[in-house]
Amino acid sequence: MDERVAQIPAGSETLEGNLSIPDRARAVILFAHGSGSSRHSPRNRFVARVLNDAGLATLVTDLLTADEEEVDEVTRHLRFDITLLAQRLVAITDWLAVQPEAQEMRIGYFGASTGAAAALVAAAERPAVVGAIVSRGGRPDLAGPALLRVRAPTLLIVGGSDFPVLELNRQALRELRVEAELSIVPGATHLFEEPGALEEVARLSAQWFTRHLGGG
Repeated sequence: MDERVAQIPAGSETLEGNLSIPDRARAVILFAHGSGSSRHSPRNRFVARVLNDAGLATLVTDLLTADEEEVDEVTRHLRFDITLLAQRLVAITDWLAVQPEAQEMRIGYFGASTGAAAALVAAAERPAVVGAIVSRGGRPDLAGPALLRVRAPTLLIVGGSDFPVLELNRQALRELRVEAELSIVPGATHLFEEPGALEEVARLSAQWFTRHLGGG
């Protein structure tokens, strides 16, 4: 498998991401991390490995720079700036689409928490490019009117014990105008820290992306 750290221009900033491409991969999944997380998150890295094993390439990026993350640790403001996060994700998508090793691949989004809202907004901005979305414990409500413009098949995964977020996802499911499903992981809370919960998230995600984008 080809793996490298990528430097990705996004407006006036440069973002970093870990790009992993298994042999014969036909699709690449961009990760949009959630509140207070990063591309080094053990949860994201675990899901990315499972997707790689399914023959899917992954690009796990930071949507904020190191300086911005330092500020956000104090203010907790940027992690809820969905417009900014979506703009960064669109820039990463456009960068990926012209990379020689990924030009022929279909693109999917895996978003967690507030990153899921950014993924939905970005997908609405690039409907011809983004072919599938998975939201893990996401806040699709923060995508606002963009929900109505999403064209990519969308899987919403929520923990059965994550009650406020579960209701927000049920409402979002009613608003989406595309093929969409809500998968509830019994007994799981927001971070899916319970035994077997994250494994189920990864299994469902690999199944959804392979179904809609193809594997390796």
